[in-house]
Amino acid sequence: MGGGEVCLYSKKIGEGPARGPVKGWSDCGTLRPPAPVNCPFLAGPTMGTQKPRILPWLVSQLNRGHLEGVAWLDPNHRRFRIPWKHGLRQDAQQEDFSIFQAWAEASGAYTPGRDTPDLPTWKRNFRSALNRKEVLRLAEDRSKDPHDPHKVYEFVNQGAGDFPELENSPDTDGRCSTSDTQEDLEELLNDMVLDPLPVEGASCLAAAPEYAPQHLQSPNLDILAPHPNSEPPENPLRLLVSEEDWEFEVTAFYRGRQVFQQTVFCPKGLRLVGSDGGDRTLPGQLITLPDPGEFLRDRGVKDFVSRVLRSLGGGLALWRAGQWLYTQRLGPCHAYWAVGEEFLPDIGRKPDGEVPKDMEGGVFNLGPFVTDLIAFIEGSGRSPRYTLWFCMGEMWPQDQPWTKKLVMVKVIPTCLRALLELARAGGASSLENTVDLHISNSHPLSLTSEQYKAYLQDLVENMDF
Repeated sequence: MGGGEVCLYSKKIGEGPARGPVKGWSDCGTLRPPAPVNCPFLAGPTMGTQKPRILPWLVSQLNRGHLEGVAWLDPNHRRFRIPWKHGLRQDAQQEDFSIFQAWAEASGAYTPGRDTPDLPTWKRNFRSALNRKEVLRLAEDRSKDPHDPHKVYEFVNQGAGDFPELENSPDTDGRCSTSDTQEDLEELLNDMVLDPLPVEGASCLAAAPEYAPQHLQSPNLDILAPHPNSEPPENPLRLLVSEEDWEFEVTAFYRGRQVFQQTVFCPKGLRLVGSDGGDRTLPGQLITLPDPGEFLRDRGVKDFVSRVLRSLGGGLALWRAGQWLYTQRLGPCHAYWAVGEEFLPDIGRKPDGEVPKDMEGGVFNLGPFVTDLIAFIEGSGRSPRYTLWFCMGEMWPQDQPWTKKLVMVKVIPTCLRALLELARAGGASSLENTVDLHISNSHPLSLTSEQYKAYLQDLVENMDF
């Protein structure tokens, strides 16, 4: 153990932080997070990549006229149209989405043959890139036109001739703005259909007809084939792996006694820190663990807990990247983690891993969770686990009660708890059930058991394992 490293009972610890793949929980084998990951907590700037700006690139595509439905609408080149067909329409063709794929390739977000096609993300990123341009406005939204769905954009103060044909420089490529997220939700709501009211008079909002979506045999685009005589919406559960912010419930225990609980949305992740507050220049929402003096009477125990909290330094970081949760320690305090039950950690086995210091470590993959959830709904598996337990400053409580450990922290992604609760309710009744995904700007969804299972299956098919 290097200088400054802190771990109580250090003779049991080993030589230092784990390297290489982080072992996952026993049900799902070894976790192998995709690499590299843009860890928001790693120090030092990263080299930006050069890509074309959206407006000069788009003007070039309009002038060439090679993309289906992408065209100027006036001789002054101020107004133009973009096809905006829903991916689940019965008449959806690959050419209808060529502009979104072309921008994904030009911006470096998608490489054919290497990356998995993701039409909803291409579409959202393209729209967000246009929405960030002040010289451009949405003039007409005809995306719901049954015969020719499209949108008309217009240059506000200048024509297309004022933009250079080629201008390679970094384009704004951050998260979607609040207006973008709202537009995502509005599109989802507009595509929802109302079922007839049941006999009892209870209202029922269904997110899609009752059938499992099937895939078109398309080599390049992952487009869902529609059900005859209907136009279902895109899978609402895909919000779980988009840029939406998850809600986390954080609970802390000192010697088995609950001393803290907080539920927070963390767009840049969270950091568990001691009462000194840690380094506030680092990203991530600070979750400050309380002073043990307010809860513990034994002076010796209070001193040991205080030592653990002080050694957290910059904190224990936890953040999302796509379908993965990652963690990293930013101070000298060693920590061990495991995925366990919501009310009890697994103490009869070894931990799933040690939180690494010099690299990010994957601790949870949404893919196996959803796969296990489907098996649970079908009655062929046990309920999947979603609760992360962390043991701070000591070895994992493998051979002793966890209540003897100085500092234990439990982190629950509340959206996963909600998904399991809906699965349990659906298994007990054929009536429709409502679920709140507990992600930013989400709204309750009312789904039948068959709809829910179909959406989960679609979600798995679009994940990386």
